[in-house]
Amino acid sequence: MLIIAERINASRKGIAQAIGAGDRAFIQAEAAAQAQAGAHFIDVNAGTFVGEEADKLKWIVEAVQEVTDLPLSIDSPDAEVIKAVMPLLKKTPFINSITLEPARIEGILPIVVARKTKVIALCQSGHGSAETTGRKVALAAQLVETLTGAGVPLDDIYIDPLVFPLSTNPQSAVATLDAIGEIMKQFPGAHTICGLTNVSYGLPARKLVNRAFLAAAITKGLDSAIIDPTDKHLYAMLKAVTLVVGKDNYCMDYIGAFRGGRLE
Repeated sequence: MLIIAERINASRKGIAQAIGAGDRAFIQAEAAAQAQAGAHFIDVNAGTFVGEEADKLKWIVEAVQEVTDLPLSIDSPDAEVIKAVMPLLKKTPFINSITLEPARIEGILPIVVARKTKVIALCQSGHGSAETTGRKVALAAQLVETLTGAGVPLDDIYIDPLVFPLSTNPQSAVATLDAIGEIMKQFPGAHTICGLTNVSYGLPARKLVNRAFLAAAITKGLDSAIIDPTDKHLYAMLKAVTLVVGKDNYCMDYIGAFRGGRLE
């Protein structure tokens, strides 16, 4: 189960303040904590700094790479921002993300192809995001066709079917869960990925809902997630469910996490 650590995101108040103040130590502490907690990639986002996004993101990248050898996930919809950051990267990154919107395809796909990166592909087109299972799977098919047609290997494609708040549509999680199962069945070799925070928006005890959704998604075949790995209860759920569904050979990943003090 691949984990992209989500905490270094300028939409979070503390992160935005640290970026604005040039507080390198704060950002580095966040990166180090997530690496220690078991992340495989560190997501970096400076999207709230309109007009300064490229410069701020370059600063974050440099700061994070000083304290961890983990590869990064470059989180921006702007191809020019991504291009500005690429020369600084020490390892092949994720690009987070691409959609079927023409501007995103024209701007970001050439970067993915040229740099041979992994890419998160959102089930979203110029007509909006997909809310039904059928629409999610249809957009996933278009994404796979577009990306593989340009030369992106299936193994580098991580499809995000998107999940919407249960508080506004009680069936939204079911639609996403069913889409995950269908995508994994129809496109063997590709991956599915989800962020969790949206599903619980507007509900009490949000972390509980997030954990439940993650567990259900893994049973449907989800093989990667954008999460806060420092949340030990969430991380433990991920490891335990991955074990239970038979995707942890000889229980080694679960045992390793336990011995590392990462389960709670």
